[in-house]
Amino acid sequence: MVTAQRLLETLTLDRLGDDVFSARSEGGEGRIFGGQVVAQALVAAYGTVETFLCNSLHAYFVRAGDAAKPIRFEVERTRDGGSFSNRRVRALQDGLLIFDFIASFHAPAEGLEFQIPMPGRPAPENVPSFYEQRLKVFADAGPAVAAALASGPPIEVRTADPQDEAVGPPARESWVRFAAPIGADQRLHDALLAYVSDLNLLATAMRPHGLHWHSRGLQSASLDHALWFHRPTNFNDWHLFLTDTPSTAGTRGMVRGSIYNIDGRLVATVAQEGLLRLRTS
Repeated sequence: MVTAQRLLETLTLDRLGDDVFSARSEGGEGRIFGGQVVAQALVAAYGTVETFLCNSLHAYFVRAGDAAKPIRFEVERTRDGGSFSNRRVRALQDGLLIFDFIASFHAPAEGLEFQIPMPGRPAPENVPSFYEQRLKVFADAGPAVAAALASGPPIEVRTADPQDEAVGPPARESWVRFAAPIGADQRLHDALLAYVSDLNLLATAMRPHGLHWHSRGLQSASLDHALWFHRPTNFNDWHLFLTDTPSTAGTRGMVRGSIYNIDGRLVATVAQEGLLRLRTS
């Protein structure tokens, strides 16, 4: 399992040129976790922006990335204005585009203030740890799996939602925060929030159908991803991540999410469409 330190290392990119960066993956085998490449692309874009903060990003997952290979990030400085700047980032492996990303950056400013209030939920201290639940589920899976789950995940997750294949309502909720202390750099907090914004999104779309990641015959993948940053936040503090699915149709599922900080401030909104194809033979 990836540790907090390992995740921070993946978000430390090597500059190959003025607007070209290289990043390692979290390691292991198989596909890259989508939240990782979203966060890394944001870090690359931030490497070409001086004082503005990201207000939104939109991305398409073009090909499955290989977790064992480095990623090359090429940044295009689309526009620099007095209040907003825009960047496009192309992520490549072996010369092929795996991820296409655009982001907007805004000069911090005072303005109109409104938000939908955070719904009442039990405090994170009163909610069970997701990883402790997983340890119980995989108690008979062998020492290697148990050791991996107990090694210290980078993101603390607390949820009362069952993680099984029972049919449930088209919604999920979790408390989340980064597992290790980090400094005051808002750009790093934004990158970690971007990483978390892809956490268990498609699992919400699977729930009305009684499906899970390991359901037999299920093929799933993120197709696109959008994130809006409403207010700066400290990701060392707990955040409530609420998701819901308005529709699944045509082998695709749509998921929306709201992220509130511990003080009840809405700090971000996320939306994603993903592939949900169930093969019956």
